[in-house]
Amino acid sequence: MILLIGSLVCLAGSIFLFLGALGVVRMPDVYNRMQAGTKATTLGSMLSLLGIGLARTEWLPKLILLILFVLFTNPLSTNALARAAHFAGVKLTPKSVRDNLAEDKLEEDENA
Repeated sequence: MILLIGSLVCLAGSIFLFLGALGVVRMPDVYNRMQAGTKATTLGSMLSLLGIGLARTEWLPKLILLILFVLFTNPLSTNALARAAHFAGVKLTPKSVRDNLAEDKLEEDENA
């Protein structure tokens, strides 16, 4: 029974990974692609690793460490990449409504 549950959790993780890849292909600019890829792949990776851990219970402690590593590093690294792309001058899509980093930079310039 636990093997079936582990397989279903792993399947759910695979679906999230697929949706993340689909979001990377379909989104209009770098920033939206990063966001779609990060959210879906973080959850997809965590579910896949948890499913494997449920199927192979002797691996579960090590896989929990991997899940925690993915949980902390994936969003942080994507945030750093997005900020670097913004400061390098990568443009947002014309459909974007707001640019918070540009607004923050204007406030810094006014306060300086």
